[in-house]
Amino acid sequence: MTDAIGGIEPQVFWNCFAAISAIPRPSGHEDRIGGYILERAGQLGLERAKDDCGNIVVRLPATPGKERVRSICLQSHLDMVCEKNADKMHDFLKDPIELVRHGEVLTANGTTLGADNGIGVATSLAIMEDGSIEHGPLELLFTVEEETGLRGAKNLTPGLVASRSLLNLDSEEEGALYIGCAGGKDTVGRWPLVREPVPAGAVPVRVAVKGLKGGHSGLEIDKGLGNAIKLLSRALTPLAGLGGRIAAIDGGNMRNAIPRECSAVMYLAPELVAGARAVVEELAAVFVAELPAVDPGVRLTLEPCEAGPTTVMEPHLQRQVLKTISALPSGVQRMSAEIPGLVETSTNVSVINMEQDEVVLITSQRSSSASRLTEVVDTVQSILEMGGAVVEVSEGYPGWQPNIDSPLLKLAQRCYRDLYGTEPEVKAIHAGLECGIIGERIPGMDMVSFGPNMEKVHSPDERVYIESVARYWRFVLQILKAAP
Repeated sequence: MTDAIGGIEPQVFWNCFAAISAIPRPSGHEDRIGGYILERAGQLGLERAKDDCGNIVVRLPATPGKERVRSICLQSHLDMVCEKNADKMHDFLKDPIELVRHGEVLTANGTTLGADNGIGVATSLAIMEDGSIEHGPLELLFTVEEETGLRGAKNLTPGLVASRSLLNLDSEEEGALYIGCAGGKDTVGRWPLVREPVPAGAVPVRVAVKGLKGGHSGLEIDKGLGNAIKLLSRALTPLAGLGGRIAAIDGGNMRNAIPRECSAVMYLAPELVAGARAVVEELAAVFVAELPAVDPGVRLTLEPCEAGPTTVMEPHLQRQVLKTISALPSGVQRMSAEIPGLVETSTNVSVINMEQDEVVLITSQRSSSASRLTEVVDTVQSILEMGGAVVEVSEGYPGWQPNIDSPLLKLAQRCYRDLYGTEPEVKAIHAGLECGIIGERIPGMDMVSFGPNMEKVHSPDERVYIESVARYWRFVLQILKAAP
């Protein structure tokens, strides 16, 4: 791991990034990384606190001469999305992330890198470690369970943070200052699982969609990427018409990721397997033709498999599930009329699996318009209910309304100009940021979000650009130095 970061600057930052990459930190399992931060802060003699939800704040006193500077909070989240390639042996609860450097790009070996939001966490840790950085009073806020519903931000104890200026370090485009984000909800359909014995003489096959890039369902929903669940349903429907019966289905594993893989075990009469294979081969060519630029690695396969479950879905339930998946929208629903290029409203079919007694289908909706969010949730809920599912809609999280007159924004713009001689872009983002929730929990908070260039977050192709991190680091330090 140290070989991957050897000799790259800023070394204090990359040392911290390597340290946290060695500590497993799936959502809901942040105790070890939180303990590391609290222990290190204690060793450095810093004030620290933890609320009942597990959020942590570390307080740094001002450096000499900066005592009267307005306090700033640097905020990041401790957890990471845990995705891996199907052939990668990795236990996210035990194993460290294996860092791999390819020239000016840092990635991981077959798993998500955790730069989302390890970059932000490492930034705060490096500022803790480096006593030469000039800054006023700082609060370093580390939240938990951002990736699985923003639970830490939702339950943040307001008194944990005294600052009223906050730099959110959870964005992924250098040179962009984000001052607004979408709100979102999850809509989940559940069908009681009615099973029947496998038809006599039927043989099992595994039908699978593989090779998709996947990605963040907010940041990359406008890229036209393939959705493995939607694609697989297009294959399973004609196979069901041949008499195929689903014994198991599993696809996606994160509500906020575009699913890369989905597979099903299906039983077919032996004499129909050749015809099913022909259907799959024809559709495989169709998928390649549909996604040549955005997902050229897409594959649809049908292969024999060892005997799977000894039961299959009841026929009526199978029709309900497949028709519901087919009917559900997935992708951009509306672009912003106010901000060119910004997705206003989207929905994503995220996860499907057969549990012991039910079939579960998870979808995720986002919008920067509260009324449009309600509309798209209602649409998805209606389709699920018409398909016979029992539907649950999550509480969701609020959007973050832009404030172009923000003093913190003006400070960040000035610092960026001073450093790089160009104007940063001021933008809103279709992804959900914790800023919207923090703004509700702590009224009057002035916020800006930014970060270095990252790509393919929430997938094993996640990468961060090393030179961009160096520029981002200088930008953070310039803001701290210039704060009034």
